[in-house]
Amino acid sequence: MKKLESVEQYQELKNKGKSVFLFSADWCPDCRFIDPFMPEIEEKYKDYTFVYVDRDQFIDICAENDVFGIPSFIAYENGNELGRFVSKDRKTQEEIEKFIEEL
Repeated sequence: MKKLESVEQYQELKNKGKSVFLFSADWCPDCRFIDPFMPEIEEKYKDYTFVYVDRDQFIDICAENDVFGIPSFIAYENGNELGRFVSKDRKTQEEIEKFIEEL
């Protein structure tokens, strides 16, 4: 998974192609819960670019997108928001795949 390095990169990835942003943090136990199966999800949905957004490093991006709970996902295609799976709850592989399927 690509790791977000700048606000400019966020804008570029959001506005070009299909991207799923994972808002997360290293200290978050529910975020660590999804780590083992995220590579499988990325492999299954290759038409999306998956991007890890560190909540602590990019708190302004989180605030702009009303992401106050993690782990959370927001999907875009060419700048248009396709959908969001935003909450503070732990997410299962099935829930994440269902979210992507319904985009």
